[in-house]
Amino acid sequence: MNAIGIDLGGTWIKGVLMDMQTGQIGKQLYHPTNGEKDWKQAVAETVAELREAATTGVLAIGLSAPGLPDAGNQCISFMPGRLEGLEGFLWSNFLKAPVHVVNDAHAALLAEARFGVAKGLKNVVMLTLGTGVGGGILINGKLYQGNHQKAGSLGHITVTAESDLSITGQPGSLENAIGNATIDKRSQGRFTSTYQLLEAYKRGDYLAQWVWLSSVRHLAIGICALTNAFSPELVVLGGGITQAEEDLLRPLAEFMGLHEWRPGGQTTPIKIAHFGDMAGAIGAASFAIQRAAD
Repeated sequence: MNAIGIDLGGTWIKGVLMDMQTGQIGKQLYHPTNGEKDWKQAVAETVAELREAATTGVLAIGLSAPGLPDAGNQCISFMPGRLEGLEGFLWSNFLKAPVHVVNDAHAALLAEARFGVAKGLKNVVMLTLGTGVGGGILINGKLYQGNHQKAGSLGHITVTAESDLSITGQPGSLENAIGNATIDKRSQGRFTSTYQLLEAYKRGDYLAQWVWLSSVRHLAIGICALTNAFSPELVVLGGGITQAEEDLLRPLAEFMGLHEWRPGGQTTPIKIAHFGDMAGAIGAASFAIQRAAD
């Protein structure tokens, strides 16, 4: 049997057809989101195309999207300002089949836990580093969504109290410290993207080095806080900023050495996520498989 996973983003809708037993991807698709008018129909067309490619039945459909799902994971209940009409939209009614809805960062964690770098582990924390910072928490092998499905909003932990408020009202959030959306402000107008910042960092630009290393130090402080709270077996880093690879991992290891509590010399491993831009779709399919089995 197969599962379909859909990742609904502001620019692209990504879909996968996955074998429920092996995790093998039978087909994957990209469709443009088509702005605010046609994205629902684009999702329907993606699901229909994946159904046609299935040689056996489709047992489960999962959909990942930004925002907070409702208590039953039937829809996104809270996501102001993006994809008008998403809040409260019941995908099962629209697609005429059961659809399990999950936050996009949570989906990325599930992809890594089922098939990626966290496979076989029970307790994992993931951070997705991109325009903002998302996250997810795996406890005893299960996605922890928490009360009101707010758990995993890890970009909104405070890493320095004397700073601007995040969208949730938190001062000095991890998201503001390293997310791509604040590069212009953090660099005093010199850089407009993390990619541009890192190119200057590699050239030895002193301002770029200061901005980047300050951001990575705040990331380390945030990770240390999370390891103290959850004591995970692994921290997974995903999202576009992880394309920095060793320019991220090397200074991060140095700052972790300064700030991580290591009783008995035990450290928390940190790994870059295995899956790239299909993580949300793969994780949505994984979530649907898990919910179908429950």
